[in-house]
Amino acid sequence: MRRSLLCVLFGVLLGSAAVADQVTLKNGDRLTGTIVSADGKTLVMKSEYAGDVTIQWDAITAIESSQELHVTLKGGKQLAGKISTSDGTVVVAPGTAGGAAGSAPKDTITAVRNDADQKAYDEQEEKLAHPKIYYFWSGVFDSGLALTRGNSQTASYTLDGTAVRQTAREKITLFGTYILATDNTPLPGTTTPLSRTTANAITSGVRVDWNLSPRLFVFGLGNFATNELQHLDLRQVYGGGFGYHVIQTSSTLFDVFGGLTYDRDEFGAYALTNATPPPPTIPVAAVTKNSLEVLIGQEFDKKFGKKSVLNEHFSFYPNLSHGGEYRFLFNSTLATQIKNWFSWQFSLSDTYISYPPPGLKGNDLVLSTGVRANWGKPAKF
Repeated sequence: MRRSLLCVLFGVLLGSAAVADQVTLKNGDRLTGTIVSADGKTLVMKSEYAGDVTIQWDAITAIESSQELHVTLKGGKQLAGKISTSDGTVVVAPGTAGGAAGSAPKDTITAVRNDADQKAYDEQEEKLAHPKIYYFWSGVFDSGLALTRGNSQTASYTLDGTAVRQTAREKITLFGTYILATDNTPLPGTTTPLSRTTANAITSGVRVDWNLSPRLFVFGLGNFATNELQHLDLRQVYGGGFGYHVIQTSSTLFDVFGGLTYDRDEFGAYALTNATPPPPTIPVAAVTKNSLEVLIGQEFDKKFGKKSVLNEHFSFYPNLSHGGEYRFLFNSTLATQIKNWFSWQFSLSDTYISYPPPGLKGNDLVLSTGVRANWGKPAKF
């Protein structure tokens, strides 16, 4: 009875080894498991005890698969079936699903996928070939909060959101930022709070980029802003122009762009305290300004390892309608991933106009830190 049981166990172990994929390395080591994928540079194998193992493609001397795999060659040709190697050549046996068989030098292989990965890849390719407007959206939400209590009672809150849809041809970016700060600190010797707003501003916009070539692109934009303390009821900016991808790699993006914009600023009426009354206040009338502007800007995105990313954007607007006036926008965020969807972010933004209403400042600088939530997955090209 014991001998029969041992024979059965031995047979099971032999059967398990027989159905496992095998990879032999230059140093003679042999790995067994399930081949998941390969991209011509590395091969990923899932083993029972070590999990996913990444192997350098150049270190592999032989492959024997027990499962049918999908092999893509340079030029786009695809083979499907069980694969083996002989003298640096990969041989693909005829598959049960009717995939093309054949052989090719190992260095001509650009991808190897199992059935699940190939199905996901085919679905992605179909989406890329016929992209619908709701495909490929991804983005982030940034939030920061600061509170004080005791001798002072203040609160400040920032909320920032960005959504991006990118394909090989175009890129759509939606963004919005909200800043609110209040001060309810009582006056010295009293219990009556001031209840005053120290910041209340909203900015939002949309931008669409179209690639004319791998480097050159055109863009159109629409931006909107309000700022209570600057008495800016509404700023509307519409424009477009051309841009150039100076650096475009998997870890770094550096764009420069330029064009023309139309800017309409609507400042509301308010009153200034008169330093030499009477009267106690001096009224300031509402003003609406329409301007043609030049747009000069750049965008820099950089990934640092697998955890951190820096996003920086600068736009400069010299005014053509009112000589000597200008404005600029600067935004930068450094985020470090804590979980797959959760990060900690540090943000700095500066909005400046050289023509603030009387008695007001033209600069609004915001420094904040808080959490970031990521959603969606960008398309891979």
